[in-house]
Amino acid sequence: MTQAPPTSTRPTAEAVDDAGWTPQQITAVAVVALCGVLVALTQSLLVPVLPAIQRDLGSSTSGTQWLLTSTLLVGAVSVPVFGRLGDLYGKRLMLTAAGAALTVGSLICALSDTLGWLIVGRAVTGMSAAAIPLGISLIGSVLPRRRTGTAIALVSATLGVGGALGLPLAALVAEHADYHVLFWICLVGGLMTVIGVRLAVSEPARVAAGRMDHVGAVLLAAALVCLLLPLAQATKWGWGDPRTGGLLVAAAVLLVTFVLVERRVASPLVDMVVNARPALLLTNIASVFVGFALFAMLIGTASYVQAPVSSGYGFGSSVLAGGLAMLPSGLAMLLLSPVSAKLSARVGPKITLAIGATVVALGFAARIVFTGSFWQIVVGTTIAGAGTGIAYAAMPSLILLAAPPSELAAANGLNALARSVGSSLASAVGGTVLAASTISLGAFELPSLGAYRLLFGLCAGAALLGAAFALSIPASRARSEAAPVHAAG
Repeated sequence: MTQAPPTSTRPTAEAVDDAGWTPQQITAVAVVALCGVLVALTQSLLVPVLPAIQRDLGSSTSGTQWLLTSTLLVGAVSVPVFGRLGDLYGKRLMLTAAGAALTVGSLICALSDTLGWLIVGRAVTGMSAAAIPLGISLIGSVLPRRRTGTAIALVSATLGVGGALGLPLAALVAEHADYHVLFWICLVGGLMTVIGVRLAVSEPARVAAGRMDHVGAVLLAAALVCLLLPLAQATKWGWGDPRTGGLLVAAAVLLVTFVLVERRVASPLVDMVVNARPALLLTNIASVFVGFALFAMLIGTASYVQAPVSSGYGFGSSVLAGGLAMLPSGLAMLLLSPVSAKLSARVGPKITLAIGATVVALGFAARIVFTGSFWQIVVGTTIAGAGTGIAYAAMPSLILLAAPPSELAAANGLNALARSVGSSLASAVGGTVLAASTISLGAFELPSLGAYRLLFGLCAGAALLGAAFALSIPASRARSEAAPVHAAG
């Protein structure tokens, strides 16, 4: 009598998936999500305390603004570079490096009492911006496919949650303690992420081959600095200033040069053939427009409600109340992230992205129409935040479907860069719009209600354009299921 061959007792990926979330998977996703919250937190927490820093250090307004500009520039350069290094040498390794940059940069700032060292610390902290796309890529590589949607949506939502938490937290600290406390908080968070990544997340098998493209990295870094610096300084310099025009022209020349060089390199920093595919290209274009809307929401809410009642639109709110006005939008992003994942599974991520962008437009339409009470401002901002959370959760899913495994971290980095460029454009355009139409209240000049409405109209239009580009994204073939994550040994 012939015996049947023994059945393997090793569970398949599908069996593990059907059994539910394992503790290792939950811990790994929680650690990556914490990285996202902290990175987004560091990008917004200085905004309410800049006046206090300026008074304490006796620095100029333009000098103090470099605390934000340095983080923006270094972060923009680090995201694509860390992404490519992650594909080549390990996503977990580079995620640890990003967490270490957050820790070291926060320590420098916490111990600094001069503007120069604070700027250095903030520049080092800027490298941690790469943690979010690296974390998303890591999740996409190691979790089973049916788990990735929910996990990626949660991590994407941390962008809004961290940004929304940063404003009230900074305002609370500014009222009751020294602003250096903020840097100590980030330092502790950075240490927690480094330890968590090393203990809870394992390194997936690397599938990329090649070497680091140093020439491409230098060209892209120079192009991004030439692009983002004039955008960050546009309100101060003016659009007609030779520095603004000269740097933007230089950025265009450097970007064209970068594309031409990358097409001829055997191991490029950014694979132009892959990223020119409609699925990736259109996702990134849509991301620019949604990123524009998100940042304009930040600059058009706290200062809006803090304006005096005599402005005709403001409520004379405190800095803390202005920050708290953003908190419901961050919570909406977090609560709707699993909804976005389920929606993507049902109708596809491109439809989900279009739905989210449309909701963003509705939120800004509400901001234009309803201005009579504080709660109306909060509701309109929350609607826009909810749409942003839905849209942001869908973007990495589109990247995961369209990018080859060997380019996953680099592709997510490029998508994060697209959102950052959109936010920088919003900062420049928003600052110009708000400065173009002002009202005088004693010795102060404040943006008019019409200026804010114009800004919100631009945001609604940008969101609708993002929805249109999302709907034009072609369908991508589903990625095969990845092996489940396990604890690092």
